[in-house]
Amino acid sequence: MRTPPGGHPPQPPRRPPAAGHPAAGLPQYQQPGPGYPPPGYPAYPGGPMGAVGQRNGMGTAALTVGIIGLVCGLTYFLWLFAIVLGILAIIFGSIGKGKAQRGEANNAGSATAGIVCGIVGMVIPLIYLAALDAAIDSAF
Repeated sequence: MRTPPGGHPPQPPRRPPAAGHPAAGLPQYQQPGPGYPPPGYPAYPGGPMGAVGQRNGMGTAALTVGIIGLVCGLTYFLWLFAIVLGILAIIFGSIGKGKAQRGEANNAGSATAGIVCGIVGMVIPLIYLAALDAAIDSAF
């Protein structure tokens, strides 16, 4: 028997189910076209079924919140947000670095950058507030 160009041997014709059979009203499954494997083959190793991804969410969150906190810290009237976001960036970054050290994540650099941005984003408003306090004290 000769194999068609798609590489799969032809399937024998199927009998339609009997009138009282449960599958009588269901549409019949059609074979995939050439180039597709028949159904039932296992997934490739490392494919979507067996892949265990890295959990990089905390490092990414630390960097994102740290950058937003840094921008809020540079803007004088958002100093309260900068301090809150800086604290969150330090917490998320510390958790992200712990995951990276345990091998659960691979973005230790992002977590470290988030911690640094969070610290700087918290320090800048404190400098602003200290300068404002000194200016008010010297004026009165």
